[in-house]
Amino acid sequence: MTTLEASRLELQIRLDSFRTGKERNLLGQFATPTSLALEILREARALLGESKPVHFLDPAIGTGSFYSALLETFPHDQILSARGFEIDNYYGLPAQEFWSGHDLELDIADFTSAEPPIGNRPNLIICNPPYVRHHHLNIEQKRRLADASVASAGTPISGLAGLYCYFIMIAHKWMAEGGIACWLIPSEFMDVNYGEAIRRYLTDRVSLLRIHRFDPSEVQFSDALVSSVIVWIRKERPKRDSTVRMSFGGTLSAPALAREVSVQELAGSSKWSGLVHGPASDVTSTYRLGDFFDIKRGLATGSNNFFVISEEKARELGSPTEFLQPVLPSPRNLDSDVVFADSEGDPITPHRRYLIRCGISEAELRTTNPLLANYLETGRPSVSEAYICRHRKPWFSQENRAAAPIVCTYMGRNIESRERPFRFILNYSRATALNVYLMLYPKRILEDAIRESPELLVAVWEKLQATEPQILLGEGRVYGGGLYKLEPRELANVPADDIFALLSRRTNSDSQIEMFRSERVA
Repeated sequence: MTTLEASRLELQIRLDSFRTGKERNLLGQFATPTSLALEILREARALLGESKPVHFLDPAIGTGSFYSALLETFPHDQILSARGFEIDNYYGLPAQEFWSGHDLELDIADFTSAEPPIGNRPNLIICNPPYVRHHHLNIEQKRRLADASVASAGTPISGLAGLYCYFIMIAHKWMAEGGIACWLIPSEFMDVNYGEAIRRYLTDRVSLLRIHRFDPSEVQFSDALVSSVIVWIRKERPKRDSTVRMSFGGTLSAPALAREVSVQELAGSSKWSGLVHGPASDVTSTYRLGDFFDIKRGLATGSNNFFVISEEKARELGSPTEFLQPVLPSPRNLDSDVVFADSEGDPITPHRRYLIRCGISEAELRTTNPLLANYLETGRPSVSEAYICRHRKPWFSQENRAAAPIVCTYMGRNIESRERPFRFILNYSRATALNVYLMLYPKRILEDAIRESPELLVAVWEKLQATEPQILLGEGRVYGGGLYKLEPRELANVPADDIFALLSRRTNSDSQIEMFRSERVA
């Protein structure tokens, strides 16, 4: 490490120490480690050419980790210009002072609102853009960013996209023809629906050179559980027969796995993260889980700590049963994958919990159950003004969600010692589920068949339990630390031919099966 970089790193650490992790997380500020910045700039030199003049740009420069690596990697007479943007004065002003003796133009401004220069456009863009989730962007911001993205790259972006997606699109108009860009971004764009715009941009508008995905269990940023990926592009139209080097694990310069993937294969795939391990699966399936189940995320209460209470608290409040619904325990507190029910339909589990589900008005509640009304009043304003609650009338009302006979854990880890990263729970109780679960409600033909042959439910559950872990992991998305998630649409896409076979054997009426086939096609 050079003396210059050691001084910059000291500045970075000092500035970070006066901001909480929550504050930096809200602004998407995760500093690039020195070793990674150097690896990226070394590869940049190889891709750009060791003697080509450099016009450098970092649209989210922070304290300048990439610029520092640029100075260490490229000869100074090769760097003709260097520019950076930093929207946050807290980092921008100290960075300006730190780099004041160098040929760096550092603008304390919002890159997404700036206009590119007329001449000498950057031919080397290196950036770790802010990882700001869409929840933290208001409607006006999203509209402006979406318009700027279309004007720059011609590709509309979903309103669910994070800020880093807009950075990539808007930077397109800044790049010189034939220029190189490197983006250090979350890997989620490779698999999620909102990432389709980025995937299409990378295959249709530019030449995608390389994607390196870090092992999700090896988090690159100590203060963020983000699975990271490095994307290299060249601003030129892709050739039809071009290939992309995809690598995984290890380091950028020494990956654990690597293979060449055709752009056509990438363009034809909706999930990219698994392609480094081999071609997209050619296993075909006629039926999917979504053909047999309506799959919904569990309840979002607005505040589980407030609305989900113990049996003891329920007795203390004197709450009538119509105001309470049992809820399944958290997966970590559920030892068995089968939940049985008592004579009242409540789950036979330790430490039962109940959801306060009250749909009457506050005035009526004060008359009928003053103890419960007083308890709910303690939720003002901390709970009542939270995002979910303030959009409900009354604010403490909850969605009336029936129990599902099967639920699936929403998150899981691909741990070698554990066979199943996701658990399917057979639920005989009337307990509903919170949003740590996905709820599987049988569609009509399966529901009718289960009603006629209740043992079919167990057989279906056993088939779900036997689903290969890699199938579930392949449908989901992964985050830092090896944390996997399954959304309802992703679980609905899991192959289910074996469930259809079960249904066919248990259903006596051929006409029912034919009706199911025709409805599915329709």
